Amino acid sequence: MKTRDKLLAAAADALAAEGVSAISGRSIAARAGVNQALVFYHFESVADLLAAAVRWSVDESVADYRRRLADVSTLSELLALGDTLQAVERDRGNVAQMAQVMAGAQQEPRLAEAARYAIDAWAAEVEAVIARVLETSPLGGLLDAAGAARAVTAAFIGLQLYEGVDPAGARSATDALRVLGVVAETVDGLGPVATRALRARVRRKVTRAGRA
Repeated sequence: MKTRDKLLAAAADALAAEGVSAISGRSIAARAGVNQALVFYHFESVADLLAAAVRWSVDESVADYRRRLADVSTLSELLALGDTLQAVERDRGNVAQMAQVMAGAQQEPRLAEAARYAIDAWAAEVEAVIARVLETSPLGGLLDAAGAARAVTAAFIGLQLYEGVDPAGARSATDALRVLGVVAETVDGLGPVATRALRARVRRKVTRAGRA
């Protein structure tokens, strides 16, 4: 493994294990098994290294799941894949890492940028799934795929962090999302007449909500 990759991997591990406040160039170099000077040879600062490590971790995870996301054809399948993804990300230490990034982002602009990068990367993949599902759904044209993708991504990240504080509450929230997925699939099974009636009713409700 190249020195830069060693530093990225070590920084990602340090974020999950030590937290932002306890990390230093020395501790990352020790984890990577390299000279501390190499941290500042490859990166301008420890903050730059941590931000790069977050982006590196996210790119790795997204690449791992891109093919499986491409095979998803229903919202229920997306939610089921989310369960699997959540478990894998927790085992990899990425959930703990994201918790630290979110906390550190309040004071460190580079970590805030890295957090936005992570959200954007996952939202882009989820948006492609939702747009594909909506093509044949009565909800198509009523639900904005980009906005829905942001909502799903925010819920996924929030549930990851929530699980560490209240596992039972996180499971309850996940069960509620599954029910919503079933409702969406039930809507997809409506006949033409019922579909038109539903679309008209939803459109009126959305219009009224926008005026309120």
